[in-house]
Amino acid sequence: MKKFTLIFLSLISFCFLSKVKAQVAEVSSPDGKLKLNVFSEEGKALYSVTFQGKIMLEKSPLGLITNESDFSKNLKFINSKKDNVSKNYSNEKIKKSEVEYKANTLTVNFINADQFNIGIEFQVSNNNIAFRYEIQPMKDRFSVVVQSEITGYRFPSQTTTFLSPMMKPMTGFARTAPSYESGYKADAELGTKADYGYVFPGLFHIENEGWVLLSETGVSSLYCASHLDTTSDKNIYRVAYPNMSENNGFGSSGAAISLPGTTPWRTITIGDSLKPIVETTIPFDVVDQLYEPSQKYQFGKSTWSWILWQDNSMNFDDQAKFIDLSSEIGYEYILIDALWDRNIGKERMKELIQYAKSKNVGVMLWYNSNGSANDAPMGPRNKMSSSIERKKEMKWLKEIGVKGLKVDFFGGDKQETMRLYEDILSDANDFGLMIIFHGATLPRGWEVMYPNYAGSEAVLASEMLYFSEDVRKQEAFFATLHPFIRNTVGSMEFGGTFLNKFLTKSNKDKNKRHTTDGFQLATAVLFQNPIQMFGVTPNNLTDAPKFQLDFMEKVPTLWDETVFIDGYPGKFSVIARRHQDKWYFVGVNAEKTSKKFQLNLPMLAGKNLELINDDKSGNTFTKPVSINKKGIYEIEIQPNGGFVLKN
Repeated sequence: MKKFTLIFLSLISFCFLSKVKAQVAEVSSPDGKLKLNVFSEEGKALYSVTFQGKIMLEKSPLGLITNESDFSKNLKFINSKKDNVSKNYSNEKIKKSEVEYKANTLTVNFINADQFNIGIEFQVSNNNIAFRYEIQPMKDRFSVVVQSEITGYRFPSQTTTFLSPMMKPMTGFARTAPSYESGYKADAELGTKADYGYVFPGLFHIENEGWVLLSETGVSSLYCASHLDTTSDKNIYRVAYPNMSENNGFGSSGAAISLPGTTPWRTITIGDSLKPIVETTIPFDVVDQLYEPSQKYQFGKSTWSWILWQDNSMNFDDQAKFIDLSSEIGYEYILIDALWDRNIGKERMKELIQYAKSKNVGVMLWYNSNGSANDAPMGPRNKMSSSIERKKEMKWLKEIGVKGLKVDFFGGDKQETMRLYEDILSDANDFGLMIIFHGATLPRGWEVMYPNYAGSEAVLASEMLYFSEDVRKQEAFFATLHPFIRNTVGSMEFGGTFLNKFLTKSNKDKNKRHTTDGFQLATAVLFQNPIQMFGVTPNNLTDAPKFQLDFMEKVPTLWDETVFIDGYPGKFSVIARRHQDKWYFVGVNAEKTSKKFQLNLPMLAGKNLELINDDKSGNTFTKPVSINKKGIYEIEIQPNGGFVLKN
């Protein structure tokens, strides 16, 4: 019996020592609440994450596979190194204009069976983790193709998901998919499969414990973009590279890199509430500007005829009407959309731009991105897809005074496409042009990396409100998701805020809106992008209430601060944004009943504010209100409604 007891105790001791030995490094956030542990077990690298002592990610796989060597197995821990990083930076294009970033860093080094080295660099700030792989030269190999990653995220079993499925390649309009324009399913079961995986970012709710947002940042021409996919273990989501069918099958699904080289950053934002999710700046904290701006770029508001007046409005006279509209309401820009090359032509475009200049309105022009990637027929075509044509076109654009471009119909996340994005941005900067991407991928730190970058669609946006009754019915549902998911990691050029009751040129008969005017005004603040094309039309000058027009004239598109107030994705969302000394508190409600709660506004205690809200019949009104000395104000949001409270 004694012998058995000794053997049993020895086994327990061995198992305990083995587990201790398996953990090779750890690092915590500056405030000590977020903790990351790295393990080496059976030749594999793993990590886990806790927040305030609660498990947010269980032991999850690390590693990647190249065409030269496998870094997913037979790994041996070599050493680790700790340090810290601190920087302050400014960027007017993101949710917070002045950022102070502090993180503790950990670099863990492994060697594989071929005796080649790989490092994993972690930066752990309060509520955020960013990590990337560092690949060293492999003897005489100074270039490799990274074929896949096994990077994964193992969630506790009580987790639900808020994810948007990746579109099937070479489908949709003129085979332009995938373009990050699918909807979301809220609180879905963990491990629910999608045929082509899920786009970044992805939000996960760990019941009674907290929230986790997954994304990536720092993707340039040097790598492909990636997405999430399920695995045979329903608790694990993995990083997946582009589908080979994208771009008509052209280009690798992996990434060709020079050695030593790094992958993009994988980012994890964690909190016991949604506040850190909404307010995170991690997509921008770990990236750097890649080139100097050729000039000071001006961001702001724009009109565009196409969203409600459609293709028929691509003519000189209608565009002149929208130039007049921009001038009347003080907007900086007009976007002249597809088919201008055929319906207006280059010679008359010079005249139109001069007319806009006389009205103090800048012109942005639409371009098709494609050469060979898809079948989108609208022009101008084949001007952005090759360096020689692109530079010739941009030289002409600069000469006639164009301020920026909206480039459309990208499809896919391959490295080939990432090069095209970067080449367009870099060349455009040489000619003083801002760039917005439409029908595009998620921006991944691009607000910082590219100074003339002015936003991306990458969402089920306003055009689908025009085309789809189902999307119109779900408008409020999707709007309550974006501040927590898509828009929290990057600029989102939504192109909405309609004052028309019917989404048509005539403002009658069809495409009736299901949301209130209060809702529409709230989304002008709820959705963030440095240049926002709003859906205001010339008829609104006479058929919209004056207080609504006044709001749309004055609402900023650049913000100095963003604060989470309340909400639950898919149900309701309330946030605050500050521009200089002006605060805008906005909320929208997707539920079938009204939502009543208290706003805590300590920064405006005792102040007089203007309220825009809806009554129980869905009619939108405005009135002055006062905030009590405790900074408390009670608000009620109607179903499919919204409010704005501003000083």
